[in-house]
Amino acid sequence: MNSQKLAANPSSRSARRLGRLGRVRLWPRSLTFRVIAFSTIWAILAQVVVFTLITTLYRQASERGFDSLLSAHLFNLIGSVGISDNGVLTGAPDLGDLRFAEPQSGWYWAVEPASSGITGGLRSSSMTGAIPSPSPTEVPFNTEFQRSYFADGLAGERLAVFESEFVLDTRNRVARFRVMGNESELEQEIGAFQRRLLIYLSLFGLGMIAINAAAILYGLQPLRRVRNALAMVREGTAHRLDGRFPAEIEPLANETNALIENNRRIVERSRTQVGNLAHSLKTPLAVLLNEGRALGGTKGRLITEQAASMQQQVEHYLQRARVAAQRDSVVYRTPVKPLVERLARVIGKLNPNMKLSVALPEDEIIFAGEREDLEEMLGNLLENAMKWGKGRVAISVAPLPEVEGEPDVFEIAIEDDGPGIPEDKAREALKRGRRLDESKPGTGLGLAIVTDLVNEYGGRLRLERGALGGLKAVVQLRSIE
Repeated sequence: MNSQKLAANPSSRSARRLGRLGRVRLWPRSLTFRVIAFSTIWAILAQVVVFTLITTLYRQASERGFDSLLSAHLFNLIGSVGISDNGVLTGAPDLGDLRFAEPQSGWYWAVEPASSGITGGLRSSSMTGAIPSPSPTEVPFNTEFQRSYFADGLAGERLAVFESEFVLDTRNRVARFRVMGNESELEQEIGAFQRRLLIYLSLFGLGMIAINAAAILYGLQPLRRVRNALAMVREGTAHRLDGRFPAEIEPLANETNALIENNRRIVERSRTQVGNLAHSLKTPLAVLLNEGRALGGTKGRLITEQAASMQQQVEHYLQRARVAAQRDSVVYRTPVKPLVERLARVIGKLNPNMKLSVALPEDEIIFAGEREDLEEMLGNLLENAMKWGKGRVAISVAPLPEVEGEPDVFEIAIEDDGPGIPEDKAREALKRGRRLDESKPGTGLGLAIVTDLVNEYGGRLRLERGALGGLKAVVQLRSIE
């Protein structure tokens, strides 16, 4: 008997499983994704609202302070300027701000005649050139003879101008007072504050999102424990959900454990009933077989054949009942490689004239079912291949490519170099009791039993022409990690 190993895939099954879990976590239907995404969106919206509110309040406060400062400078300017008897403007205003002394600083004041009988004019040291004032028709004065407007400064800056006309003496001689502040400087300060605030809020927001994500992941950790525990139950490595769970999840774990226990009782009850039925029928069938053999003749052979057929049918349907009872409940685990190797050794010893080759993968494959059922399927197929093969039989086991959202599947192929089965006869060969060639002994139940077992496990069986020239039987069954 020859044996060989198939090359391993570039990535192990555990690595593929981790990759699949990663894709699940990133899937939009994930509860973790939804909660983190919602909290992130809410945090971003909250930061936008806070940023807008703070910057608006800061701008309003800054503009009010700016206007109050210009208004105070204007009244201070008015109180510092007088007029001589000959109508000349006099005074040396000191507004207490060095920016009024710095040339083209954007902070200026000026006093100009606004009526006849006044000559001269005063201006700050920073005002090295004339700054035009709009006419009263363009920007009218209010009832207190004051107005405010914006103008272009000497260095291209934007100025906020507070202007007032004031009567200087009893002769109703009027002067125009103007105080100008650098509006561009105010906007730069507001912009700098907004940038600093944006940086601080962004850092705070990122920290808040990270803390929320960590809290959510930690809060959902019990759900992952439940999922892992269920996976262990499904794979047969555990019989119930063990561990302490939060109060919100503990009822779910208790109900799941109750369901698992109920399924286990159903399986045990079904097996008990199957065993009782087999025991109750064993003696009557044995009596019929013995009586048929003792009777002899045509009638005796008929009784013997019918009793043997009944015995085979009972065994077959008892086996189907056992498989159906355990399906969709706790999954059994059967390593495939050692079972195939043992069957190959036994079959090889029973058929020393046949050359048997076995090809197995390096990674272990676990069949999601009972060992006896897999032995029954492979034993029938190997027996059929040995019966019809001329000198060579080959067995190969390989995992099939993964399909996202579908269970893992592996494939067992058994082929021989015999005459094979025509494609149009393959369906007939799978029918119960149907034999295409009567030249060799048999009941015609082997392939039918394999078909029923494969169907019970939700697998597939197909018959085709193999590379050796004979029949190739391919069985596809579900595997677990």
